[in-house]
Amino acid sequence: MLKGHQSWVFANRPMIMATGVSGGPFEANGNLANDFDLLHEDLWMGQETYEKAHRVLLEESIKMALQKANVHKEEVQFLFAGDLINQITPTSFAARSMQIPYFGLFGACSTSMEGLALASFVINNQGAKYILTGASSHNSAVEKQFRYPTEYGGQKPPTAQWTVTGAGVALMAANDSSKNQPVTISATIGKVIDMGLTDPFNMGGAMAPAAADTIIAHFRDLQLDPSFYDLIITGDLGRVGHDTAFELINKSGLKLERKQFQDCGLLIYKKDQPVQSGASGAGCSATVLYGHLLNQMKKGVYKRILVVATGALLSPLSFQQNESIPCIAHAVAIEMNGEKG
Repeated sequence: MLKGHQSWVFANRPMIMATGVSGGPFEANGNLANDFDLLHEDLWMGQETYEKAHRVLLEESIKMALQKANVHKEEVQFLFAGDLINQITPTSFAARSMQIPYFGLFGACSTSMEGLALASFVINNQGAKYILTGASSHNSAVEKQFRYPTEYGGQKPPTAQWTVTGAGVALMAANDSSKNQPVTISATIGKVIDMGLTDPFNMGGAMAPAAADTIIAHFRDLQLDPSFYDLIITGDLGRVGHDTAFELINKSGLKLERKQFQDCGLLIYKKDQPVQSGASGAGCSATVLYGHLLNQMKKGVYKRILVVATGALLSPLSFQQNESIPCIAHAVAIEMNGEKG
């Protein structure tokens, strides 16, 4: 059901039935390593190229989610997924091997919540029995495309962020009230916001206004107070962007508590890992949500959360043509089955 101008409320409360989360060696040394289902020892993952390794991450996560739920891929109606590489080829090649009807999505680092919102909408309206949705990124593949190959060893400014090597996937299904699983209750679809920033090494600063805009729209459309959520967490803003978004939201008159407002890019790695401003990548919010955050919810740490994944919609070509960086953010609200109001 449409609520307000840009939000959906999911009356049937689609269920996150199972998840699969994979990562690389840097993530294995990170703060949330125990929340991954599978961690690789090297970035090649037995493949000839980083892009092929990227594909493997998504394939593995899909298989793990299906295995946990005891659902065969032939039973799944749709796959909603995407990544950051040209023409989302790692995701499309994974879809080729999975042979599941496929919607390829590109929302940059906002793709995880774009997919979860769309999957929830379809399940809520009985358009499918099962849907797989997820997002992925690979540090070396993304760095090679958007900045410089990692072999160059180029220096980065403090505002830069570290692209996560990982994939996170959720298997969505109709609600089963007998199961104590997370469910999606609403979503807010963001607008493209461009404040004229052009620095590709400050993605967090560029994306912060989009995050703030979507969060403000969510509470306006649903007529809620921020206290409705135990946690409001952005996807990929890092230190610079997260502080900026917090300031913008509070200036709007919507008062958030600092401890209530977190960022996936600030959770995934340890303080002594050299990630400058924090983490990013389409796999950042996907791995943190489908691994760490849902595990925390199942333990009772959080009853209700709002996840706001942010994306910078630039390309190498748009940067070369001196375009600014258009950004977007999508929000999905999740609570444990049985929690209402």
